[in-house]
Amino acid sequence: MNTLIINELSKTYKNGVKALDCLSLEISNGMFGLLGPNGAGKSSLMKTLAGLQKADHGEVRFNGQDILKDSRSVKHQLGFLPQDFGVYPKVSAYDLLTHIATLKGVSNASERKEQVLALLQQTNLYTQRNKEVHTFSGGMRQRFGVAQALLGDPKLIIVDEPTAGLDPEERNRFNNLLSEIGEEKIVILSTHLVEDVKNLCTQMAVMKKGRIIARGKPADFISSMKGQLWEKTISRVERKKYEQDFNIISAHLNMGSLLLHAYAIEDPSHGFKPIQPSLEDVYFHLLHAKN
Repeated sequence: MNTLIINELSKTYKNGVKALDCLSLEISNGMFGLLGPNGAGKSSLMKTLAGLQKADHGEVRFNGQDILKDSRSVKHQLGFLPQDFGVYPKVSAYDLLTHIATLKGVSNASERKEQVLALLQQTNLYTQRNKEVHTFSGGMRQRFGVAQALLGDPKLIIVDEPTAGLDPEERNRFNNLLSEIGEEKIVILSTHLVEDVKNLCTQMAVMKKGRIIARGKPADFISSMKGQLWEKTISRVERKKYEQDFNIISAHLNMGSLLLHAYAIEDPSHGFKPIQPSLEDVYFHLLHAKN
């Protein structure tokens, strides 16, 4: 069993932005969703865990080793797919993966070739192995990113906003790939897309302003909100009044009208009807709550 323990991690940038604010979290094997809006500090946390930037304060231990003090100790156990994955021009997928495998310490040539070909097959890129990676579509490039992250059989895999900008078909293909990685590793999925976390992750945490404000199982979050979510359709001109009088957590346009979701422990009346909560409702409620 792999264990990642983050204790009171803090990071403030030179411009005064506090990206991480005494953040603590413990993660073990399986797919873990880190959910939060843009600017919550997710990418800052991912970069710190990957050793790409230093924290101001705190401790991170992976399987007992302090990876902040010795970032090299985790490098051979880490696979990282950053939000912006750049590639060399005029280099084929096979050659680039082979080069990255060498950098990751896969020194045996036959083992390296076998691993590269197997990962190209796993990510459904085998038939494109001789094509230049910079010509790939966004979805193909992200799948290549997973392939390079899996080189060397890492025990900790970090993917940062992996499906941003992908069309629905590519996003579904990418998520299916992530789900196949297995339960013998820690896979941290950092995203602002609630649906990806709901579909893929057995454990999750919500991040806001550099802090973890909630963590648990998606199903438990949804269950905890049952009987406390209410819905009503109004005209758009009524929105301000309803936002003043009720705890409105989301408003969606529906055929020219607004569909409101309100949080209330008891029936708010005024035409609101009870509905079953979704993980998105839980997420919006947590973000709107005063933390």
